[in-house]
Amino acid sequence: METIGVIGLGNMGKPMARRLMQAGYTVVVHSRSREPVEEVVDLGAAEAPTPHDLALNANVIITSLPDSRAVELVCLEQNGIREGARQNTVLIDTSTIDPETSRKIASVLGQRGVEMLDAPVSGGQAGAIAGTLSIMVGGPEAAFNRVLPILKHLGRTITHMGPAGTGLMTKLANQIIVAANYVAIAEGLALGVKAGLDPANLVQALEGELAQSRCLELKGDRITSGNYEPTGRLTLHIKDLYYALQTARVLGVPLPMTSIVYQCFEAANAAGRGNWDHSAVVTLFEDLAGVKIRKL
Repeated sequence: METIGVIGLGNMGKPMARRLMQAGYTVVVHSRSREPVEEVVDLGAAEAPTPHDLALNANVIITSLPDSRAVELVCLEQNGIREGARQNTVLIDTSTIDPETSRKIASVLGQRGVEMLDAPVSGGQAGAIAGTLSIMVGGPEAAFNRVLPILKHLGRTITHMGPAGTGLMTKLANQIIVAANYVAIAEGLALGVKAGLDPANLVQALEGELAQSRCLELKGDRITSGNYEPTGRLTLHIKDLYYALQTARVLGVPLPMTSIVYQCFEAANAAGRGNWDHSAVVTLFEDLAGVKIRKL
């Protein structure tokens, strides 16, 4: 059985590490924050002081990190994965980062005999805990097939999209659609509530119409109760939209609606809601319309 290293024990990395331990894998962990490291070590994981040391002791490595710079640092800088990884190691990067940066990292690691899969995930912390994530994978098919049994402990929908970078391109498309959906929900609810409709009844009615969506299903009740405890932080979604717009410029793809949605998310962040759930973009439209969608 593979020895698995997990780097980054945040909302996603920690439950993934726990699930792999429950499945019987030997797990080695590294993270900047002490508390989650101590928690999983108490459950039986081993700790590595640096990514280099972790790479020495694992033949499959999973990274769950906030942005492109963090992944590049962990993989390529001093005491990073590149310095310690053995040949035939597979790196599964579940972070959502810039596809071009990911392809660069994959190329550099490939010179050391390390195969990299860009495998961003969707489903939030609840999906990571339950093992029901959607995992979009780019990279060598042989490496994907090798680690598929591992991924099946983490996700329910696992799709190999093609060569390096294609998993991330799929995730960026997902993030565009989700963000636009939240803004559409916000505008519709703001209009209805301003007209005197009960927000909870409005959500219930919309769930039976073509306006129904996974976003409305999962977050409708939370929005009307004012519960913005994050399952996915607004600031992280802003980062993903930035990468989507950056990639679109390189490819020559106009994204006019995404540009507007991005500014809506930025405005909600500027209002001090960056650490709230990404559905908190709804509160911006409460402010603009002078209504309270959430029941007081």
